[in-house]
Amino acid sequence: MAETLGSLIDKLSIKSIREFYLGRMLRSKKGASRQHLQDKRVILKRQKKALLAEIEQFIQTAHQTGTVLKDEKLKLYNKPEQMNRIGKISSLSRGIDALTKKNFELWQLEDEARKEDVSLASIGRVKRKIDAVNQQRNDLMDRIDQLLEAELKKKKR
Repeated sequence: MAETLGSLIDKLSIKSIREFYLGRMLRSKKGASRQHLQDKRVILKRQKKALLAEIEQFIQTAHQTGTVLKDEKLKLYNKPEQMNRIGKISSLSRGIDALTKKNFELWQLEDEARKEDVSLASIGRVKRKIDAVNQQRNDLMDRIDQLLEAELKKKKR
C-alpha cells in the first residue's frame, strides 16, 4: 500500500509516544537494561528522522503534482454507528493534533488490556473501547488526507 499523509502522521505520532515512554523508562532503569533502552532510543530517533523526511517529501510531491494518495478503508467489522465520530476537524493541524491524542488514548487502552490482574470480562470491555478508538483513529487519518486534498485544490484555483 502506498502511504498517505494520514498514515505517515499516524506513524509519527506513535513514534513520539514510544519516545515519551522510552524516556520515562530510561529515567527509572540502571545498568544493562538502561543500555538496551538507550540503544532502542538511537534506533527510534533514526526512524523518526527518516519518517519526518518522508512526510516533507510527501507534502512537496503532493503540492507539485496537485494529487494526494488515498487509501480508502474497507473495514467491515465495525458497527456503522462507530464510524465518522471524530467531530468537526477543519484544518490539517487540528487533524494531526486529534490523531496524536487518539493514538495516545489507544496506547493507554492497550496497556490496560495487557494487565494480568484483571478479569477476562474487564479485558473484553477494554477491547470494545479499543475497537471504537481505533475506528476514530482510522477516520482521522482519512480526514487528514481529505483536508490535504482540499488545500491542494484551493491552491490550484
